[in-house]
Amino acid sequence: MNKIKNFLSVLDLNEEEIYSIFEKTFYFKKNRLNNHIKPLADKKIGMIFEKSSTRTRVSFEVGIIELGGSPLFMSSQDLQLGRGEPIKDTARVLAKYLDGVVIRTFGQDRIKEFADFFEKPVINGLTDMYHPAQILADLFTVYEIKKDIKKLKVVYFGDPNNMLNSWINLQAIMGFKLVLAIPEGFKINKVVEDNSKKYGGSFEIAHDTIKASENADVITTDVFISMGQESDEIKINKLRPYIIDESVVSSAKDDVIVLHCLPAHRNEEIAETVFERFSKNIFDEAENRLHVQKAIMEKIFI
Repeated sequence: MNKIKNFLSVLDLNEEEIYSIFEKTFYFKKNRLNNHIKPLADKKIGMIFEKSSTRTRVSFEVGIIELGGSPLFMSSQDLQLGRGEPIKDTARVLAKYLDGVVIRTFGQDRIKEFADFFEKPVINGLTDMYHPAQILADLFTVYEIKKDIKKLKVVYFGDPNNMLNSWINLQAIMGFKLVLAIPEGFKINKVVEDNSKKYGGSFEIAHDTIKASENADVITTDVFISMGQESDEIKINKLRPYIIDESVVSSAKDDVIVLHCLPAHRNEEIAETVFERFSKNIFDEAENRLHVQKAIMEKIFI
């Protein structure tokens, strides 16, 4: 089976490696116009996207080009995957042509099976379970402003989805305080919870939004209905009280950072006024996808 270094979840990295990625991110961000930085020169990198994307597709594709590589974008409609070819067969064929792959797909089991049979480096561009590249961009955005990560209080509002799972993973490695403001009856994925314990992590669950955000350094959220899920009015109505509004922000520290991984549904998971007040943080977060992913790709694909 595959012994290659992959990036399928944040748990594939340790604390030292994450800080190393952040330092390289600073370098790439500062030297973006330096056309001589080409660590992916002559590398052919596949991008298999079974889910649509704006930020993930463009940031990875631009990043591959800026690092000197050649991206090859493939949707499921472009591949025999869309006609039922086993993912392990697709992986073994593409391994004959490509030097690495970024995959954006549904189940975590799909990317794991692909990586097992591809036998070259694989990066997770999003699954229903995790969004590791996004979560590192989020934390890097905070790190640019607030250097001492371990002293942070991060509060996530909303649905227990792939972003919440990734925050739990990241907390177990980096050691900041994590509070999850979610409705009663909403459950944390058992695998994610067990991994948190295994890696020495911890988190709090809160149902009172004002108390949850007290003295928060970072407040973050995601859409209430994730991509590929059917609209569920019952679920949305349970989540509506967990909107990040002015009352939530006023309970946090004066220098709080508010993040959103985008796309945002204004006045659903985040109030319009809050979004616009913290739009610089949010769009810096989006820009940082490019720089962080370049650092990830250099580490994984070289």
